[in-house]
Amino acid sequence: MALQLTPLHPHIAAAVNGLDVSRPTDDAIVDELWHAIDRDAVLVFRNQQITDEQLRSFAARFGELEIGRSAARGGRRRLKFPEIGDISNLDEDNRLRARDDQKRLDSLGNRLWHTDASYMPVPVVLGMLFAVAVPPPSPFGAGETEFADMRAAYDALTEERKAVVDPLVAEHDVFWSRAQVGFTEFPPGEREKYPPSRQRLVRRHPGSGRRCLYLSAHASHIVDWPVPDGRLLLHALTEHATQPQFVYSHKWRVGDLVIWDNRDTMHRGRPHDENHPRDLRRATTLDIGSTLDEAA
Repeated sequence: MALQLTPLHPHIAAAVNGLDVSRPTDDAIVDELWHAIDRDAVLVFRNQQITDEQLRSFAARFGELEIGRSAARGGRRRLKFPEIGDISNLDEDNRLRARDDQKRLDSLGNRLWHTDASYMPVPVVLGMLFAVAVPPPSPFGAGETEFADMRAAYDALTEERKAVVDPLVAEHDVFWSRAQVGFTEFPPGEREKYPPSRQRLVRRHPGSGRRCLYLSAHASHIVDWPVPDGRLLLHALTEHATQPQFVYSHKWRVGDLVIWDNRDTMHRGRPHDENHPRDLRRATTLDIGSTLDEAA
């Protein structure tokens, strides 16, 4: 059965209709979804009813699953499976986290434009978020997730700018991105566990063949450039890539599942009313090689 897709934005994102991801997914559907991801970069599935175990099983059809930085610390967690990331404002007892809670402050870095785990030597591919609880609107937002099309952003650069950025390498560091929001209190040993990693500034997507900018709040500087010059370039490219014409804003409803490709998108979470739960569950698939090994 061919997937039914409805475009949600001129450049990026499509709604997938008529697929129940709680049911086993055969190879033909997985192949169709990969083709849709290569074309649209972000896929939205409405009205899903899935458990964490079903999300884990569905995500594993697309690659090996990541165990994220928070789950890798060990200790007591709210969620059973370490492969399912807890993207919420709830603590281990399902209570709202206090404003000075360390995990809450760390997670605020996700409100900056970023690409997941770009600070790892081998970064990730697909991200999947499933909405369990969604807060009401607030004066500053309702917890939307925004996605920027890094292919269209690259295409819109002048040929002269492309010639400058194509060969560049950036260093990515999770502690740099967190420092930008003023969070520096990490558990002992975590800085040693996650040293900076280098990534291409421009990647060629293996599915679509299109070139795309590979940016993130984790990108701290350009290798072999003076640090101030590199940071100004990264800032300018991020401003360019997140112009409204390149961005799809997803307004969450309970039961939404959103899949995105971290290789050709950037995303950020928006503010929300923290007097109400916001509970999203994430699964992430791992890549198999460094961006430095890719053909330009």
